[in-house]
Formats: sequence, structure tokens, C-alpha cells
Amino acid sequence: MIPRSRSVTNRSVRRTRRTLRLAGAGTAALLALTACSSGGSSTAASDKSSSTKLSGTVTVFAAASLKETFTTLGRQFEKEHPGTRVSFNFAGSDALAASITGGAPADVFAAASPRTMAVVTNGKDAADSPVTFVRNRLEIATLPGNPGHVSSLKDLTRPGLKVVLCDRSVPCGAAAQKALAAGGLKLTPASYEQDVKAALNKVELKEADAAVVYTTDVKAAGGKVEGVRFPESADAVNDYPIAPLKNGGNAAAAKAFIALVRSAEGQRVLGEAGFLKP
Repeated sequence: MIPRSRSVTNRSVRRTRRTLRLAGAGTAALLALTACSSGGSSTAASDKSSSTKLSGTVTVFAAASLKETFTTLGRQFEKEHPGTRVSFNFAGSDALAASITGGAPADVFAAASPRTMAVVTNGKDAADSPVTFVRNRLEIATLPGNPGHVSSLKDLTRPGLKVVLCDRSVPCGAAAQKALAAGGLKLTPASYEQDVKAALNKVELKEADAAVVYTTDVKAAGGKVEGVRFPESADAVNDYPIAPLKNGGNAAAAKAFIALVRSAEGQRVLGEAGFLKP
């Protein structure tokens, strides 16, 4: 029989060894955790230092129909990137494309049709391939209350009704011609306007009874006009492409602005304005 004193001593030794092993494991785990934390901080610091802080002006040439939404996104961009400024040039896509190929300095081009974007890409002025970010369809804008009783595209051909269209060379005008062709209709307008906002303005000023514009423009005008949808517009939906340009001075900001336009937030702003998903 083992004496009681020896049994107690053996148990004490075993407890001491177990305590030392646990302490050693805890120390090793602490060292490993410290090493990981140190490495993570180093990586985070490296990522932070490698990211470029945006600054300066990013110049965006955009189709007139994008004025309201892009202005909103421009303000958001400046808020997210203090020290930046977004400068816009809104006009007919064809005029903007001609300016870009003519050497006008710009960082981003957002067109209302692939055809006008092709003018820029064929001229080797795009810094990357264009991507479609939204789509848009046509709608008839009439005076509030629709005094001309316009309910279809065919109604625009009635004698005595003063109608304006976008010029055939700009996307909204080309789309209107497609819609008229789809309906087998011929229309001689009171005037052809250089961009969609100019066409809409004719109705707002009561200088025209109706205009064929985009759904988004009717919505942006609020109560100044009344919209009339027509089925032929389904044959003339426009894709809107966007691309960074070579002749700009702020490639990093251009990339970031395009990313905002294509982001969930950008698509939300555009969708609420009436644009269709790409």
C-alpha cells in the first residue's frame, strides 16, 4: 500500500505539470493571435496606403435625358469623395460625340444610343469598352389636361396638331422614326429639335401641342406636361452606353464615377427616374 503522503505528492506533481502545459498552450495561442493581429494591421495599412484618394475635376459628357439623374449622382460622388468636382456637359449625344472626336477634353461619355457611342469608339477616343447601364423608351408629351386629345401615335398625324420631334441625327429622333415606321405612319413635324430637352421645352412653353420624347423626360417635367404611352415605343427602346475617355485628365475619378452609375445606388436613382434596367 502506497503511503498517503506519497500519493498526495504525486497528485500535486501531476497538477503542476498539467498547469504548465495549459499555460504554455495559452502563451502560444496568445503569440499566434498577436502575430495574426499584427499581420492583419499591416495588410490593412498596406491596402489603405495603396488606395488612391480621388481629387480634382471629372468632366462628364452626357445625353440631355440624363441631366436630372446624373446631376444627383454627381452631388453624391462629390460627397463620397471630398476634394472632387463633377463637371457636366449635357447635350444631344451626336453633338457630344462630335466634340469628343474633335478633341474636347472629357473623362466620361454617356450616350443615349450605341450608334453615337460608336462614333467615339471608332475614333479611338474611348479608354475602355463601353457598357450599357440603362435603357429608355419613348412617350408622347402633351400639354397638361391633354387638350389635343392625343391617345396614340397615330393621333399625332392629325391635321392642325402642332407636333415637334427630335432631329433624326440624335437618338430620341432616330427612335421616333423607328416607332413611326413600326406603326406605318408618316409625320411632318412643326420643327426638329437638337435634343430631347429642347423638344420637351416646346410643349412646356405651349409652343407645341405634343412632342415625342423619353418617358424619363415626361416624368422629370412633373406637372408641366402629361404623358401618353404608345405600343410602337417597344420597337424603339434605346440602350445607353457609358465609357471612360482617353482625352481626359482624371482617369481614376472617371472610373469611380462610372462605378457609381453602375452600382446598386446608381441604378436605384436611375430606376426611380423611369429608366429601364440594361
